[in-house]
Amino acid sequence: MIISGQNLSKSYKSIKALDNVTISCAAGEILGIVGANGSGKSTLFKILLRVLRPDTGTITINSKKLKPIGGIIEKPALYEYLSAYENLRVFSSIQGLKTNHQFFEESLTKVGLPIDRKDPVRNFSMGMKQRLAIAVALLNNPECLVLDEPFSGLDPMGIASLKTLITNLAEKEKLAILISSHIVDELNKICHKLMVIKNGRIIKSGTTEEIINQSTIAYTILASNLSTSSALKTYNAVIKDNEATIKINSKNISELIQKLHQENINITAFTPEISMNKLFEN
Repeated sequence: MIISGQNLSKSYKSIKALDNVTISCAAGEILGIVGANGSGKSTLFKILLRVLRPDTGTITINSKKLKPIGGIIEKPALYEYLSAYENLRVFSSIQGLKTNHQFFEESLTKVGLPIDRKDPVRNFSMGMKQRLAIAVALLNNPECLVLDEPFSGLDPMGIASLKTLITNLAEKEKLAILISSHIVDELNKICHKLMVIKNGRIIKSGTTEEIINQSTIAYTILASNLSTSSALKTYNAVIKDNEATIKINSKNISELIQKLHQENINITAFTPEISMNKLFEN
C-alpha cells in the first residue's frame, strides 16, 4: 500500500467529524469515497494531506519521495490573475523545484492543458482549473493523489474529460488516487474500490462492483428489437421503444444478459439504477 490510515478520528468541539476510519490505497488504484456533504470526506482528506492532525489514529505513506502526496481540497487554490504557465512557475518555486520551460510545457500537456494560452486563469473553465490544480498537485512527483469533489461545478463533458485524466494517471503513472464525491455515478466507472462514509463513519467498503450491486434496484438496457424478447417478458420489463427497465437483483442480471445475446439482441448500453437510500443505509 502507498498510503494507509488506521483508526482516524477527529472532533470539532462537540461534533465528531471522523469516527475511527481505516483506509488504504495501493499504487495504480483508484479508491472512491462516497458521502453526502458534511459526511467527513474533506476532514479525512485534510488529515491524509497532514493539513489537520487527527485526535486519534495513524497515517503511513510508503514513499521515499520528497513530496509523497499531493492533492486538492474543496476548490482549486490558484493565482487567478496569472496564466497557467505562471501558476506552475510560482508553485514550483514555493516547493523548491528546479525547472525549465520544457518542464512546464510537459506538466501542462500531462493534464491536457494547452501550452500556448497566456491569459489569466480566471478566464479558464472550472474543468481547466481542476486540471491545472492537478498539475500543481503533481509537482515533485508524489506517489499519491487526493482529490476532494473534483467534479463539482463541471458540465458532463468536463466530468468525462476529467475522469479520463484520472484513469490515465492511475494506469500510466501508477499513482494511488483517492477521490471523493457525493454522487456515486461519478465514481462508478473509474474506481476500483468504494467506501461509503456517513456521519464520519465508514459504513460500507468493497470493490466498486460489490457496492454498486448492493445498492442497485433496477437496470436500464438500450438495444434494438427489445419488444421481441421472451426473456424480458419473463422479468416483467417495462419496454419503451429501444429502452427496457427491469427490476432485478444483481445475481440474475448476468443470466438475463446472456439470454438476450442468445436472442440476438445487441445491447448498446446497460446502466444500473442506484438507490441512494440503499447505498447509505447501515
